[in-house]
Amino acid sequence: MDAAAKKQLEIKAIEVRKGIIEGTFNAKSGHPGGSLSVADIMTYLYFSHLNVDPANPKWEGRDRFVLSKGHTAPALYAALALRGFFSFDEIKLLRKPNAMLQGHPSMKSTPGVDMSTGSLGQGISTAVGMALGAKLSGDDFRVFTVLGDGEIQEGQVWEAAMYASAKGLDNLVAVVDNNNLQIDGTVEEVNSPYPIPEKFAAFGWNVIEICGNDFDEIDAAFTAAKEFKGKPTVIVAKTVKGKGVSFMENNCDWHGTAPNQEQYDKAMAELDAAMAALN
Repeated sequence: MDAAAKKQLEIKAIEVRKGIIEGTFNAKSGHPGGSLSVADIMTYLYFSHLNVDPANPKWEGRDRFVLSKGHTAPALYAALALRGFFSFDEIKLLRKPNAMLQGHPSMKSTPGVDMSTGSLGQGISTAVGMALGAKLSGDDFRVFTVLGDGEIQEGQVWEAAMYASAKGLDNLVAVVDNNNLQIDGTVEEVNSPYPIPEKFAAFGWNVIEICGNDFDEIDAAFTAAKEFKGKPTVIVAKTVKGKGVSFMENNCDWHGTAPNQEQYDKAMAELDAAMAALN
């Protein structure tokens, strides 16, 4: 990735992170920690990789995206808004009654959302179905899904993984946001899913391991996944929960806690400083 393109993605990722903080602050609820950890991957997908059209969200030839870890919807919403699917002003209405943007993605109310998610483990199953559908119909769109490392403790994930491999769904890319924290503590303390790469390899997947907060590594991984044939690809992305906001980083207390006014001001000041350093 050239330096100019990388810089633009870094700037956009800060804007996504500001949207996450804005939304959860105004909602007084939500999940900032995991949203921040996956912000770089969401930015890369929507501003460098996915074949989508904000002016025609239901375009049949579009790539599909499923946020299997649906509670990190603030990251998806911020990316969609910045990409032009709807007004960024909607972010301030997150989780409000009758608002477009609810606590988990809804394909009925939000342009750009391809699948309603929230029940952990189910999103990857729908992504597998979409990818199989494309194979059966001869369509060339690709399907992407993002899971949490705590989410892959769900058995349904592995049923879907086995089926995707059995059907040779090389049009499917899964990302595991491996920030090593879930609501109750580290994933090892709760119910260890490790070793993640070896598990997916045993289920017949092409496995790529990266730092999920580094755009050079993200770009290389998705490029390699597009070129790989015969198997689905999983990108195991090591990330930092709460990435970009110092007091949220590597702190599971921010899994499902919204910032108050003082915390909002501090978070926004840090993100503004990071933006200024890039300009």
